[in-house]
Amino acid sequence: MEQNQLSGAAKNLGGKAQEGIGRATGDNNMQARGRMKQAEGEMQDLYGQGKEAVSEGAASIEDTLRNYIEHKPYTTAAIALAVGWMIGRAHRPF
Repeated sequence: MEQNQLSGAAKNLGGKAQEGIGRATGDNNMQARGRMKQAEGEMQDLYGQGKEAVSEGAASIEDTLRNYIEHKPYTTAAIALAVGWMIGRAHRPF
C-alpha cells in the first residue's frame, strides 16, 4: 500500500470522527471541518491508488520491452538503427 493511501485513510477516519463529535455537540463548524478533512483524505487516497497503478503499468511495460530485447536482439538493433537514421535525416530535406 502506498504512503498516500495510508495518510488518506487516516485523514478520512479522523474527519469522520470530527464530524461525529461536531454532530453530537451541535457544532456545525466542526462538522464542516470534518467533512472537509474526509474529502481531503479521499483525494489523497485516490492519488495514492493512481500513483500505484501507474508504477505497476510502467513495470509491466519495462518487463515486456526487456523480454523483446532479450529474445529478438537483431530486430531490436535494426529498429534502433532505423530510428537513429530517421532522427538524423529529420533536419535535412530529402
